[in-house]
Amino acid sequence: MISINPQEMSERDNYKFLIGSVIPRPVAVINSLSREQILNTAPFSYFNIVTSNPPILSVAIQRKSGAMKDTSRNIVETGEAVVHIADAENINDINQTAANLGPEESEILTTELTLSASDMIQVPMLNEPKIKMETTLFKHIPITLGQDVTADLLLLQVVKYHIADDLYQNGRINPELLNPMSRLAGNDYAALGKQLTLTRPE
Repeated sequence: MISINPQEMSERDNYKFLIGSVIPRPVAVINSLSREQILNTAPFSYFNIVTSNPPILSVAIQRKSGAMKDTSRNIVETGEAVVHIADAENINDINQTAANLGPEESEILTTELTLSASDMIQVPMLNEPKIKMETTLFKHIPITLGQDVTADLLLLQVVKYHIADDLYQNGRINPELLNPMSRLAGNDYAALGKQLTLTRPE
């Protein structure tokens, strides 16, 4: 077995090792609004659940040359975002939202995705994904390396769920009908694979 000290690796090599090892990763498609009311839509796979009481999600967004990405800046400034779960039916349009556009441009215009008003917040939601969560900023945690901020960890509290009617059955979400997509390394995604049921020990 190879043993490697991450401090002896470049940032790029650490990145490649992590995204190739921590797989599959769920994909959040996040809508946010700038102060100028320009919609930003972008996918993120450094994403997961923090707690269910209160319901909080986490997303870590890397900075570019020390500067916040549009999503981070928008959420920190306005305190709101809509988190959508990426699914197979919409993955091509979702992938398009990863385009590196300026803050004055909206990624939604490069796709066939459509919008509806949210119930609790100002940020609109995408119509096509089967699960959408209106959220407010619970906490912003800058990630530092020495004196430099390298990423922004955002904790987002869910204030409203929206779930497709046929997806929610007997109090549970049907994973096959959700058909979620996950992120691997490089340009690769993965669909839901073989499932295994194991009873937890008491």
